[in-house]
Amino acid sequence: MTPRWPSASAWLTAGALALALACGLALIPGHLRGEASVLDRIEGTLADLRGLLAGPRPAPDAVVVIAIDDETVRAAGAYPLPRDVMARLVRTLAAASPKALAIDVLFADPGPPEADEALAGALAAAPSVLGMAATFARGDTERVAQAGPFTDLPVAEHLLRPNPTLARAGALGLVNVATDHGGTPRHIPLLVAADGTLHGALSLRAAALALGQEPDLARDAVRLGPVTTPLDAGASLALRFYGPQGSIRTVSARTVLDGTFSRENIVNKILIIGATALGSGDTLATPFDPVLPGVEVLATGIAHLVAGDALLRTTTIRRIDAAAALILPVAILLLISSRRIGIGLALSTLVLAAASVLAALAFARGIWLSMALPLATTIVPVVPYVAARLWLDQRQERKLEAARAALLRFHAPALAARLAETPDFLDVPVAQRAAVLFVDLSGFTGLAERLGPVRTRERLKEMHNLVEDEVTARGGSVTSFMGDGAMVLFGLPEARDDDAARAVATALTLHARLTAWLADEVAEGAIGVRIGVHAGPVVMSRLGGEYNQHITATGDTVNVASRLLEITKQHGAPVAFSAEVLAALEAPPTALDGPPAAPDRLPPGLSAPLEVAVRGRVEPLALRLWRPPTA
Repeated sequence: MTPRWPSASAWLTAGALALALACGLALIPGHLRGEASVLDRIEGTLADLRGLLAGPRPAPDAVVVIAIDDETVRAAGAYPLPRDVMARLVRTLAAASPKALAIDVLFADPGPPEADEALAGALAAAPSVLGMAATFARGDTERVAQAGPFTDLPVAEHLLRPNPTLARAGALGLVNVATDHGGTPRHIPLLVAADGTLHGALSLRAAALALGQEPDLARDAVRLGPVTTPLDAGASLALRFYGPQGSIRTVSARTVLDGTFSRENIVNKILIIGATALGSGDTLATPFDPVLPGVEVLATGIAHLVAGDALLRTTTIRRIDAAAALILPVAILLLISSRRIGIGLALSTLVLAAASVLAALAFARGIWLSMALPLATTIVPVVPYVAARLWLDQRQERKLEAARAALLRFHAPALAARLAETPDFLDVPVAQRAAVLFVDLSGFTGLAERLGPVRTRERLKEMHNLVEDEVTARGGSVTSFMGDGAMVLFGLPEARDDDAARAVATALTLHARLTAWLADEVAEGAIGVRIGVHAGPVVMSRLGGEYNQHITATGDTVNVASRLLEITKQHGAPVAFSAEVLAALEAPPTALDGPPAAPDRLPPGLSAPLEVAVRGRVEPLALRLWRPPTA
């Protein structure tokens, strides 16, 4: 038995599925590890869009920004603020009993000794955390440090600490923020490895100081007393911004320095001091604000840690992303690999839309599902698949059109259309009524002898085209050409009430056209037209072997119609109509494209009714002969 190879479409689908798997295997491992990739820019844009759709939300009341704004800088007369001014600001804030005081200012260079000592004293008297910064060497994204549950902590090349006088005054915390390719802050790394030890972020140190709890760090979360906050890869905090600048309560440092501030706004709060002045240069672009001060970004991190409302992007969420990146392209490819690619594309669009809506709703609830990863693993195989599939379908359609055109050359148009739609048409024989017409040229054998084979074929081709045109125009089917004759059925592929009427009309027009066509040949010999038409029950079926079949009708009705040609010859009349055909003229006609089916009365030129013997039959046949009426 000859093996059956998969179709081109099946190979194409298998190749697309393999490409989807390869794309997933290339992108998913890095995503699970939280590594930067070419998809980050796309994911960042999609995340911003989802954030804007979700809209701003209230920030926790526990955190207050003490802004070194333009008014503060003008009042102090310098930026950065002098150390003695900072010392006075810290002492005034400490008097309001804050839960923690974080300072997003780097004091790396030494100031006047007296001013540094004054600031150090103020910091030591308050629950304070002073900022420091880490620098990373180019290419250190591949370097990791292992610490407890973490195997992927960032490793700093250098730490920029406050000068020694201030560094001894209180706790230190990193002010670093992880941004994407567009400069938008996405994470705050809570732990950084440097100099063989781990260093905590300013946000983490301030929150822990405020809650009076040492942080309990696990791989996917940090616990500070009763508050658990989800963590992304590398002990990083995924930021979920509350809104534009000022969404977190902000108090101008100038009002604190001149005593015009409201003490109730800062008492028992977590305070973070930082620059918001336009000239400070410490601004970052976020979905809600293109120039959000860096101090408000750090304040957002503190708020997440005390409220537990950071974006949920953990190892589990990234695994869900990975599963979606494998399942979505498979589902899309299976949908569009169906026979009707248009329906598959429509359903695929609905699936993608549903996935996008799900991701947007999840983001609004604080769950960061990746959109770029599943889209990448879907688009990479699907776009070339669709292009190749459309080309393959078009090629197949061209083949089918060629096959249909070839089929039309062997069958009547109506029958060819039925076979193209239903290939097994008449595999099972069907008994029905039909009208059968036989046409033949008398004396053509002698003409063929004179014309020779080439010229004879040309004349027969002309005759066949003429018969085919007249028969097809009235919904008939030429089932076979037999040299200078033809067999025609009215009732194939479907029987109609006016089959007999259309057969009569066809017989009359065929006689007229064939007679005119033979006018030149008649002058050279006795050439004439003979037509017989009968109606009755037939069996429509396929005749022939397994691979060489033709569709035709069989039965007594067909035999009688063919014998009518002999009767026309015996009586010298060109056309013979059986009584059954003429009786059927009274049946109501069926709508038909093309010329009218038949006259609504018997055609002129009919003889009186006759009963004649038919070769091979016992019973005589009632019929009427037709001759062209004389002018």
